[in-house]
Amino acid sequence: MKSAIKSVFIWSAVLGLIAIWVPVLGVVRLFDRDPAHYRTGRLFRKLGKWITKVNPEWSIHISGNTEVDDRKPFIVVSNHLSNADIPLISNLPWEMKWIAKKELFEVPLSGWMMKMAGDIPVNRRDPRSQISTLKNAVHYLRNNCSVMFFPEGTRSRSGKLGRFTNGAFHLAIREQVPVLPLVIDGTQDCLPKNSWKFGRAPEIRLKVLDPILVEGLGSDDVDELMKKTRAAILDQLSEWRQQPTAEIDATTK
Repeated sequence: MKSAIKSVFIWSAVLGLIAIWVPVLGVVRLFDRDPAHYRTGRLFRKLGKWITKVNPEWSIHISGNTEVDDRKPFIVVSNHLSNADIPLISNLPWEMKWIAKKELFEVPLSGWMMKMAGDIPVNRRDPRSQISTLKNAVHYLRNNCSVMFFPEGTRSRSGKLGRFTNGAFHLAIREQVPVLPLVIDGTQDCLPKNSWKFGRAPEIRLKVLDPILVEGLGSDDVDELMKKTRAAILDQLSEWRQQPTAEIDATTK
């Protein structure tokens, strides 16, 4: 009962924040002439940051180099554990456009804001949509704005690191943009799948790893770049959890 009451209050605060953000974001978008809609997107991410603040039982620790120049674009990639990853990553002090499944853009209010902010929908079942997604991502990179991927494609059900798809790494090499890995841990129980109740998270960790440069790499190097990035994320999870990498690698049988 206590958990349900707490969650009702938190959701009420979240809905209140969204009600404030939608009209303000709309006004900012009207006057945002940057081809990357930078100011609009940056304001939208601040909503995510405030959503983490209204939950009294989420304790967030951010480490690594957060002082990157976000107008020198990156392909940002992260492991994915829960829906709470999105507001968590929004605590980072820079703007980036998120690749997200198209269904999220159809949700009232939050989907409207994603469209205004310039986030990029993808329909994984439609190859034509994936071509459009790539074109949109290239547009933002060439207008000095980073693009954010979850290369696992979906949330990890077990907390282990899943197999990566290579789309982000193809794009990084094609556009000669460095890869910036993020590592998340502790969000697994923040907002459990198929539940509206918020869970306790006494230690949520987010670390910005060193960029991985791609100068001189070609199409034959995509898989190696993907493996290098995934290994860096896996090693950090192993260090945090004090477990061998084999125990947290979902591809290890």
